[in-house]
Amino acid sequence: MDVGSLPREERTAAWMETADLALVTTRFRFPEPEHFNARISAMELGAVQLSRISYAPLQSYRSSKLIKQSDPELYQIALITSGKQAIEQGENSTLLEPGQFVLYDSSRPFEAAAGIDGEYASSLLLQFPRKILPLPDSRVAPLCGKALSVSSGMSHVFGQTLRAIAGSENEFTEADRLRLGSTVIDLAATAIAGHLDRDVALSGNSHMALLYRRILGFIGENLQDPDLGPGNIAAAHSISTRTLHRVFRMHEATVSDTIRRERMSRCRRDLADPALAHLPVSVIGARWGYLRPSDFTRAFRAASGMTPTSYRAGVRTNSR
Repeated sequence: MDVGSLPREERTAAWMETADLALVTTRFRFPEPEHFNARISAMELGAVQLSRISYAPLQSYRSSKLIKQSDPELYQIALITSGKQAIEQGENSTLLEPGQFVLYDSSRPFEAAAGIDGEYASSLLLQFPRKILPLPDSRVAPLCGKALSVSSGMSHVFGQTLRAIAGSENEFTEADRLRLGSTVIDLAATAIAGHLDRDVALSGNSHMALLYRRILGFIGENLQDPDLGPGNIAAAHSISTRTLHRVFRMHEATVSDTIRRERMSRCRRDLADPALAHLPVSVIGARWGYLRPSDFTRAFRAASGMTPTSYRAGVRTNSR
């Protein structure tokens, strides 16, 4: 959508309508409405959406009243590609420059401004349901509204991946897009967790932060084991189960919840993968530690609000 193709007097209204449909319900202020211009293109990656956005200076806000009226419960991650932007959410107020990204939550009020230097601004915006990010909301919340760098480590990989996907939009099949959606969420979670770990390290707990990351890696590699639990995780790292639980409490998480979130993430990915459509739902559950179909159905319904079969059918319908 390019509002520049419309008469000037229609552009701001067209942008507000487009943003409501493509993003989340937000209210706008336009410093120079007679000169306003904006463009957005969106790519669906399964449950994930990646949008390229550019606009003349504007201000936006999402109030508690708007949230009560409509809340899709999304996380949004904006990677700034040009211009200066600002956002305020919770206790954080941040000025953003190209090469930084910011995470924000549709369920919490925010105010933002783009093109605050009077120039056009552009960004890549990733949005996805909060429940598919394999990190506790309580851990993620303090980062909302903070400027996060993509200059090094996994954050750099995450930023480069978003740019590569956005620059190759027409080269992907539907199956490619579903797989990319899962990959992007994994990278986003790793990048966000990296910033969380740096916060812990700065507070003098770098050893515990490193241990936590190692344990998460071990869990990810052993999700297929139906007996995966605190006992064998602690033994594999030569620590007591008491220490294991203390490590997770430092990150406001539990071992059991982490295993369950990781398993559900893998199950959703496989259920959405057309290449695995020939596999019964029960087989996919068993691949990730749910040997009894009834246990898989119960766990999946608790996590997603629907059965695995319904989830797979919905993905197929949306991808047509």
